[in-house]
Amino acid sequence: MHSEFQIKGIGQISIRVHDMEAATRFYQDTLGLNLLFQIPNMTFLECNGIQMVLGIAEDPRFDHPSSVFYFKVDNIQASYETLVGRNVHFLDKPHKVAEMGQTATWMTFFQDPDQNVHALMSEVPVS
Repeated sequence: MHSEFQIKGIGQISIRVHDMEAATRFYQDTLGLNLLFQIPNMTFLECNGIQMVLGIAEDPRFDHPSSVFYFKVDNIQASYETLVGRNVHFLDKPHKVAEMGQTATWMTFFQDPDQNVHALMSEVPVS
């Protein structure tokens, strides 16, 4: 059976926040994401071609922590140290989570000002 429905990609990703000013500073200044524009109760940022929306929930049913975002970085240890220097609260230290042939996936998890959990991830050559 042929269907006209086909997902074309991700249009944007939303992160629920409570303090828009603190959240915008964190994602723009601390993490270095590009600010696109702001409207009341929403800030739009860009992360390597993906639009991210910081938003205050209009309905209590939507006021919950966001999904985990895995931000790719080239050097996880240096990125971790940079963000620690910017007072980012990490839940762990960079660690290997999987090894696949010539590369290993490393991650470290952190929280934003609203306690949303995100991660840095890096593919590291296996020596």
